[in-house]
Amino acid sequence: MKPLCGAALLLLLCAAACAQQTPCICKNNKRVTNCKLLEGVCWCDSVGSGASVNCDTLTSKCLLMKAEMTGSKSGRREKPKDAFEDTDGLYDPECESTGVFKAKQCNGSTCWCVNTAGVRRTDKHDADLKCSQLVRTTWIIIEMKHAERNAPLNTESLKKFFRETITNRYMLDGRYISSVLYEKPYITIDLKQNSSEKSPGDVDIADVAYYFEKDVKGDSIFHNNRLNVTIDNEILRFEKTVVYYVDEIAPEFSMKSLTPGLIAVIVVVIVAIVAAIVVLVFTRRRKGKYVKAEVKEMNEMHRGLNA
Repeated sequence: MKPLCGAALLLLLCAAACAQQTPCICKNNKRVTNCKLLEGVCWCDSVGSGASVNCDTLTSKCLLMKAEMTGSKSGRREKPKDAFEDTDGLYDPECESTGVFKAKQCNGSTCWCVNTAGVRRTDKHDADLKCSQLVRTTWIIIEMKHAERNAPLNTESLKKFFRETITNRYMLDGRYISSVLYEKPYITIDLKQNSSEKSPGDVDIADVAYYFEKDVKGDSIFHNNRLNVTIDNEILRFEKTVVYYVDEIAPEFSMKSLTPGLIAVIVVVIVAIVAAIVVLVFTRRRKGKYVKAEVKEMNEMHRGLNA
């Protein structure tokens, strides 16, 4: 009887182990491997880092970038032509065990500090650079320009679509969607999330923006779930998407790191100010000479009358 009980127990243990190792598909991240269903949740290893990710929520941007770099190195996927649109470029990031970016990132001996979105916020230095903290990105601005069309889109329909998409598809609490603005042909989405407001279970706006940007550019991270932007039953095409980041502490860039366009604007403003000062000084000098000449003439008239 005892051998039968032992065999039955062994079968039960095997069945339990098999049930726990059931393969699954990570619907929220296609850049994973070794997926297993554990207690009803699909868990996978992120490509490149091997970090375990919960497929019921979004994967952190740091792990996604690392997976994409791994894919690019192995030649398994083609890098999008505009992959460098919003940062210095796709790099192989260093991630904390929690999946967030390490404050200091390096490429060989060249290092820089990043924010919670993994975007460089300092000049590039050597390996001795100190990044005291990972500065939080509290405001992300997503600006999209749609293809040319005769009539503007219905503003209310557009706002409704993007608010519902960001809330449902990317699982972001609606209170972090500050605004959705439309001024043909530009659509601007503001996401704001302070560290004091963010609950432990909330997805990060940096991760949402990365997923959203990939969706709009046709390189979706989701498994077989492309985003179709449809406003009033009409598919919307985009010509350009730009993402801007605002941190809770201002970035630390020197003048040499500014773009030529911004430097040109600063130079023009300085020249205009100097020119205005020169004109003002010249005008005052002329006015002073005129007053002095007028006083001299009045004195001569008085002397003539007295004579």
